[in-house]
Amino acid sequence: MTIDQRPNIILFMTDDHAPAAVGAYGSVINKTPSVDRLAAEGAVFENTFCTNAICSPARATLLTGTYSHVNGMTSLEGPDHTFDASQPSFPKMLQESGYQTAIVGKWHLGHGEGHDPEGFDHWAILPEHGVYHDPDFVTAHGRKTYPGYVTDIITDLALNWLDQRDPDKPFCLLIQHKAPHRPFEPAERHRHLYEHEEIPAPPTLHDDLGSRAPAAHEAKMSMEDLTDEDLKGVPVPPGLSPRDEREWRYQHYIKDYLRVIAALDENVGRVLHYLDVTGLEASTAVAYTSDHGFFLGEHGWFDKRFMYEEGMRIPLVLRWPGVTQAGSRHDELVANIDYAPTLLDMAGLAPHSRMQGRSLLPLLKGEDGQEWRDAVYYRYYMHLDVCHNVQACYGIRTRTHKLIHYPGHGSGADGAKDAPRPPAWELFDLTQDPHELHNRYDDPLYADMVKDLTAQLAELQRHFGDTPEGMLPAPTAS
Repeated sequence: MTIDQRPNIILFMTDDHAPAAVGAYGSVINKTPSVDRLAAEGAVFENTFCTNAICSPARATLLTGTYSHVNGMTSLEGPDHTFDASQPSFPKMLQESGYQTAIVGKWHLGHGEGHDPEGFDHWAILPEHGVYHDPDFVTAHGRKTYPGYVTDIITDLALNWLDQRDPDKPFCLLIQHKAPHRPFEPAERHRHLYEHEEIPAPPTLHDDLGSRAPAAHEAKMSMEDLTDEDLKGVPVPPGLSPRDEREWRYQHYIKDYLRVIAALDENVGRVLHYLDVTGLEASTAVAYTSDHGFFLGEHGWFDKRFMYEEGMRIPLVLRWPGVTQAGSRHDELVANIDYAPTLLDMAGLAPHSRMQGRSLLPLLKGEDGQEWRDAVYYRYYMHLDVCHNVQACYGIRTRTHKLIHYPGHGSGADGAKDAPRPPAWELFDLTQDPHELHNRYDDPLYADMVKDLTAQLAELQRHFGDTPEGMLPAPTAS
């Protein structure tokens, strides 16, 4: 592959955009015509998962192709909150190979020397999470406030950079949106969207959490935990039953979330239109993803963190003209550690030896005889985080089952070391119980499955160089 043949690359990374709110993934609550256009003209990966469902760690994994314990970004709090930007990353490797590189939008990996973006010819990033209205952006030349709505401004800055790039060199542009992160502040043009509609609620909105581990019962991320800020100061109507109040809260929550996504999808459309009118569409690969999943009322929750499907499942749509088959869908188990190797492979580069994922290019090309992973390893570290009180956990997700362990301790949360919990386990049969309502860990009928998955989990930890910290029981001898 010559330099002239290498594709331009645009990667959209959103924050908290669950597949359940993407039309191409079967959304029944909203429409996303621009992302759906990418899906219709490219490929959809139906089983894509993050490896740590929290913002900063997921972004470090995107850049490095490594798990949190390797790249050092395990948390949002404490000493693991800032990213060592000197470590190998796919933007650095692309830049060294002749690509022009840029990142615009959310960085959330720390600021200052050693933490600001490296490997980018241009960067304009939000400080921390940023704000939705009149946001500041930090660059190598200082800080500037832009009037307007953050999703529109990120796109403006991205398109301005595309206008000023060297047209004789390939480019890689990361457009990393704040949206639809809480507190879900819509653009003025969408403030009344869905106002007179009833958004369908998920079937598990009133889940009582039944046989789940204690971690699920003590988490603070239910509809009742939404704040006045989340509800935009609208008071809960008096006299509602607990069930009716949960449904009322869900409607207010989900409508603002979807309003924010409406602007997000419009701005994806702006970029696709730019590629069309500038003649770049045929030479540019475009991918759309999210840093992690999000609960859209499932189990009565918002937020992420848990290893349940809604927290760890993410969208991945990729269009590469001449390579991806229009409208194709892939059901292999994909993880966000695969992103960096894939983007490098697209540019004809081998992954860094430190990277732990695999290129998706053979799958995209439909190459026969590809052996693929049969399980995904996941680990969340922020034990009893100060916002949502979620316990640390790790586990394995296969095509048919999921085993989750809560070791009772973790890192990166104030006071967590003083609040250990008894270890606990969950097993879900995803074929019989796709909504993960029934914990089968102690069910005698699943004893062999528990044994097998426990052994597989231990093997995955060894493979990725992680340790169970002595909390994982040794597999029982056959």
